[in-house]
Amino acid sequence: MSDFFKNKTVVITGGSDGIGKALIDTLIPLGAKIATCGRNADKLQKLSQQYPGNTLHTVVADVSNYDDCEKFIESSIQTFGGIDILINNAGISMRALLQDADIEVIKKVMSINFDGTVHCTKLALDSIIERKGTIVGVSSVAGFRGLPGRTGYSASKFAVNGFLEALRTELLDTGVNVMWVCPGFTASNIRNAALVKDGTQQGKTPLDEQSLMTAEECAALTIKAIEKRKRTLIYTVADKRTVWLNKLFPGLTDKLVRNHFFKNGTMVK
Repeated sequence: MSDFFKNKTVVITGGSDGIGKALIDTLIPLGAKIATCGRNADKLQKLSQQYPGNTLHTVVADVSNYDDCEKFIESSIQTFGGIDILINNAGISMRALLQDADIEVIKKVMSINFDGTVHCTKLALDSIIERKGTIVGVSSVAGFRGLPGRTGYSASKFAVNGFLEALRTELLDTGVNVMWVCPGFTASNIRNAALVKDGTQQGKTPLDEQSLMTAEECAALTIKAIEKRKRTLIYTVADKRTVWLNKLFPGLTDKLVRNHFFKNGTMVK
């Protein structure tokens, strides 16, 4: 890895778990200064203890709350002098049919995944433009192809993709790179924390986590894409195939996706 990230300030939302934590663990040894936020104060405290000194700044914040985001972004700029890279990583999933789901589940998923991305991006934008930096959205194949049982999640990721594509076009002449990455199914806590129909956490995963891409692998691919100033990155062959099938044969893809997620009329994934 080059010295691309040396002395750069990287702001990562949702850095206490999963891909966010893996990004921090990878970037700090590369010389980056990291600001991160999360809702769990204990996890952030543990993270601060892992990286004592002046390379890590943590703030307890819920990205769906604009005031929390303002506190986080402003304190990050104050601590490190500016922002070179913003990685909108914080997110939550769901697993419930719309017919069964409480409407608040949809609203909560949208507020964290989409509103959180908008809040932090808007607040960090002037500093990133000044430094000709990078804005990243951690999206999903669900942002290209709607997935059953994840209506709110798919809607939020479609919204993130559209928001970032529009922003990328606005900023084409500024030197800022805007990109969105789609990790696919990754071994992380996101399925355990996924909301079910009543808004409580699923608490378990229906997938074989051992067979999935690790958070560390996702972080490495994301970091490489940032350095190369990519536009988009879809990590897995299966997800790339899904996106292209959906573009070329949407009706067939409806049936294939349905068969993948349902067995004997019951949602299994």
